[in-house]
Amino acid sequence: MNRLKDKIIVVTGGSGLLGKAFISHIKNEGGIAINADINCEDRLGKNEINIDITSAKNIDEKINLLIQHFGRIDGWVNNAYPRTKDWGEKFEDIPFQSWEQNVSWQMNSYFYCMQKVLEIMKNQKSGSLVNISSIYGVVGPDFNIYDSTKMTMPAAYSAIKGGIISLTKYLAAYYGKSNVRINCVSPGGIFDNQPKSFVQYYENKTPLGRMANPEDIAPSITFLLSEESRYITGHNLIVDGGWTSI
Repeated sequence: MNRLKDKIIVVTGGSGLLGKAFISHIKNEGGIAINADINCEDRLGKNEINIDITSAKNIDEKINLLIQHFGRIDGWVNNAYPRTKDWGEKFEDIPFQSWEQNVSWQMNSYFYCMQKVLEIMKNQKSGSLVNISSIYGVVGPDFNIYDSTKMTMPAAYSAIKGGIISLTKYLAAYYGKSNVRINCVSPGGIFDNQPKSFVQYYENKTPLGRMANPEDIAPSITFLLSEESRYITGHNLIVDGGWTSI
């Protein structure tokens, strides 16, 4: 407990499935967790801020508001997951404009948030930033798990998540001398009421025999934000029940 005592930590997409768990764990560790989400209102007194990470102008405005109100940013979690309405089309059916838009919204928003936040941390001479990637930024998908469902693994997702891991390593090297750490967490599949056949296949292939819950992922975030990980940077922490080990 209190590993994050009084640290100002921003979680983008904090109203989502994973984001809620991240916010809860940060609070439990004594941190001041700010939910930065497009579905929030600007209520900094209640640790919420409305942010559209697909807009560079909006990112600038809201980061300035955060600094004006809190004075610093000790931790930042890039977790928001904007996507187009046709997200999930099979590879051969993806319109180029859709591919381009999703890469811009996801990859480029991570880049811009990091460019702004890491300079703040550099000037503070301290800070920890965590990017949420995925096992599918590390390994190729097992498409068998999607049989008998209408689901698939979007191609852009793998490209974006793999790019985020590489960019994390680049930035860890770039900002290390400023005492700023940048790491990734790559979760395995999160249970979210997927079709029964999908869940059964996924669980049968996973050494620990089940899909993850958000609470399985959240402790890795608080660890990487805390001083317990003070000598860890440029790392991709895979939290997948053993999926990528076999």
